[in-house]
Amino acid sequence: MIGTDSLLKKALNLEFLSAEEGQTLFEKVPTAELMDVGNTLRKKFHADNKVTWIIDRNVNTTNVCIANCKFCNFYRIPGHEESYITSIDQYKEKIEETFRLGGEQLLLQGGHHPDLGLKFYVDLFRELKRLYPTLKLHSLGPPEIAHITKLEGSTHTEVLKALHEAGLDSLPGAGAEILSDRVRRLISKGKCSGREWLDVMRAAHQLHITTSATMMFGHVETLEERFQHLVWLREVQSEKPADAKGFLAFIPWPFQDEGTLLRRIKGIRNEVHGEEYIRTIAISRIMLPNIQNIQASWLTVGKEVAQLCLHAGANDFGSIMIEENVVSAAGAPHRFTSQGIQDAIKQAGFEPQLRTQQYEYRELPELMEQQVIAY
Repeated sequence: MIGTDSLLKKALNLEFLSAEEGQTLFEKVPTAELMDVGNTLRKKFHADNKVTWIIDRNVNTTNVCIANCKFCNFYRIPGHEESYITSIDQYKEKIEETFRLGGEQLLLQGGHHPDLGLKFYVDLFRELKRLYPTLKLHSLGPPEIAHITKLEGSTHTEVLKALHEAGLDSLPGAGAEILSDRVRRLISKGKCSGREWLDVMRAAHQLHITTSATMMFGHVETLEERFQHLVWLREVQSEKPADAKGFLAFIPWPFQDEGTLLRRIKGIRNEVHGEEYIRTIAISRIMLPNIQNIQASWLTVGKEVAQLCLHAGANDFGSIMIEENVVSAAGAPHRFTSQGIQDAIKQAGFEPQLRTQQYEYRELPELMEQQVIAY
């Protein structure tokens, strides 16, 4: 059996480790050493001392969903008195506020609405781009693409192409959770399979649509399943066309359990502590040498843990989250203003750098209202 020193040397040479090799490192290597290797690898991709962040807003197209995920408190069944579909006037109000706060992008997601097919989203994207030509749409996610594809009796490629032509700029990595179908049957039976999630991303990359990848962990999955998840993401990234960017970033976050069915009925709680999250960031950098950006999820782990992650392989602090409804509904309590996120990055010893969804640097807008959010 290869020793941990040899495995770390392979990692530092940007070689692919197997799931078993990665798990060996995660189980046996001290945290300080894992952090050091993750940090060294980050510097190979990001030689400067900058940590990126973005201003955007997560707006939900609808809260109607038939996927029945056991970790989601946000969705409502069709016909529920609290169900809604966001109107154009509501979008206009939210977009114009986002622009005033310095943002240029909507992270636009919703549920698996049984009546909202491809035409709804094509018309919506076209109208938003007509009203706001500079707006970036980082929208939907593989489960929603799979759902629309089933409603239309179409293909992932045809659906993605139509959405891209209507204004979709990039595809979030939503709904990955853990890509093992054993896990998905237990927590999100109504969503697409892990294989279909990966196939949607393959199709997006073939169309040169940039994407991101995620992992929600700390619920019913095994450690082996976490590492298989990472290997599958790496394989899809390896298959992308040479001139496509594919997965721009990887964002892992721990399951938020407050009020969820998983906690109330199954007794499943989030027991991921700060050190485990930091180790996960480091091992993600080690396992994913073909994905350049690793994001620390301050929304779910808080400022202090996220700051330590910047010394363990993460190079991105994500968004200030002008609006976020899904993860917050399960108990994520943290919030940032534009100034607050920059201060947090500086306190960790780095230079904050505002970015676009394509991870291009952008200047801070000269006239930018500071958002005030209660913690």
